[in-house]
Amino acid sequence: MCQTTQRDSIVPHQEPLSAIKTTESPVSVYTEWDPLEEVIVGVVNGSCVPEWDRMIEATSPEKHADFFQRQGGKPFSPELIQVANTELEEFVNILEGEGVKVRRPEEIDFSVSYSTPNWKMKSGLYAAMPRDCLLIFGNEIIECPMAWRSRYHELDAFKPLLKEYFHQGAHWTSAPRPQLKEELYDKGYDKKGGYVATEFEPVFDAADFIRCGKDIFCQRSHVTNEFGIEWLRRHLDGKYKIHVLEVNDPAPMHIDATLLPLAPGKLLVNSERLGKVPDIFRSWDILEAPEPCVFDDYPLYMTSEWISMNVLMLDEKRVLVEKGEEALIKSLRSWGFVPILCSFKNFNSFGGAFHCATLDIRRKGGLQSYF
Repeated sequence: MCQTTQRDSIVPHQEPLSAIKTTESPVSVYTEWDPLEEVIVGVVNGSCVPEWDRMIEATSPEKHADFFQRQGGKPFSPELIQVANTELEEFVNILEGEGVKVRRPEEIDFSVSYSTPNWKMKSGLYAAMPRDCLLIFGNEIIECPMAWRSRYHELDAFKPLLKEYFHQGAHWTSAPRPQLKEELYDKGYDKKGGYVATEFEPVFDAADFIRCGKDIFCQRSHVTNEFGIEWLRRHLDGKYKIHVLEVNDPAPMHIDATLLPLAPGKLLVNSERLGKVPDIFRSWDILEAPEPCVFDDYPLYMTSEWISMNVLMLDEKRVLVEKGEEALIKSLRSWGFVPILCSFKNFNSFGGAFHCATLDIRRKGGLQSYF
């Protein structure tokens, strides 16, 4: 079974803030590759299949449409949750064995229905992908205004940890909470082009942003609109430069299966989606991800096979990678990295891999430019 949330250092609610503030923030992340010291790993217990709607239609493989239409609002099968939990435990054990402190969110039953004055849902989704809902720059944690209605209460599972990090000195911000009214979703959306999310209000997922020190790379997608990108740009107030990339993705949602910096000067790219690498990377080594291995026994309900390149860097050399991705493992070794192998294909069925399933809380290193 999945490990329960660690609560050893949660500060009691009645503790005066003046007594619990520290001079050094427990949260500090500027890149995707600085040595990882602490991380949150998601949980799959309590996960439910999202209801079929325009968002699911736009972002999920067409061959699984019937699955969402039949199972939407119901829990994922206990069998899938069990095998995914086994992989998560292996993942956690590897991280801890490599010297990384691992935290877990609360386990929540997402099968409970809920509503707002504008819409209602049969269930939520899960707390499996902390990379999607929380964005960290330096010592600031930002709660993201996600566009899927099924993810409206996802952050509840992470609140105890957020409170703890705040009490220890981290900055904690929440972006404008979206209404997710019908005006946000384009009724005339065509899968051949465009985005299902309109500019009605700011929305963005954290996984549409990648950190390279003072430079942040992001994409406009079905879940991240220009309004959301502009909100974040103003919020950061010039401390970082945001670069919006043009990608060739039939279902754009999250940039880390398109472009992922692995170390200073080394960029992993999906050449199918990134036809032209931005000029800013002209001095970097461009590493083209090999074709992913396809495992028909593991249905990818909410992602493409390119989830293969969704790896997690522990530092500039060590990298967590799915043990069945033999071509990628071989390439990583030839590029000078040290792959650490872990089973994760069952977890992939929930829509993510190692990068998605984690939220970097603390990495050694400071803010600098890599260009």
